[in-house]
Amino acid sequence: MRIDGQCHCGFVTYEAEIDPEAVSICHCTDCQRLTGSPYRVTASVPREAVRLTGNPPKLYTKTAGNGRKRLQYFCPECGSPLFTTGTDEDAATWGIRWGSINQRAALSPKSQIWCRSALDWFGETAALPGVARD
Repeated sequence: MRIDGQCHCGFVTYEAEIDPEAVSICHCTDCQRLTGSPYRVTASVPREAVRLTGNPPKLYTKTAGNGRKRLQYFCPECGSPLFTTGTDEDAATWGIRWGSINQRAALSPKSQIWCRSALDWFGETAALPGVARD
């Protein structure tokens, strides 16, 4: 599936070819902290499937407790998270942050990881009262 996307302010833009089956949720505590939400949704793609079409993102490197490095790309202007990848053999795969994808409504998660860090109320949000807009 061909997608395009951008940060919130439009400073960083991109195009990519993705497999809609490769969309997943991560419940790890790093993703919770980086998003300020209970989980993160990501589309995994080969690095060569992503093409930047606008300004370059800024890079933050997070070193995990096990020593592995995760590269977090975000907009230097508005701070929107855009991509993630690793180093060495992990650099071959990039994660595109679901919220930055223009076609995100067509991309539902197919799997979950780090479920031991999932909050105990995850999955119960459908029972909460809501309004169409604020």
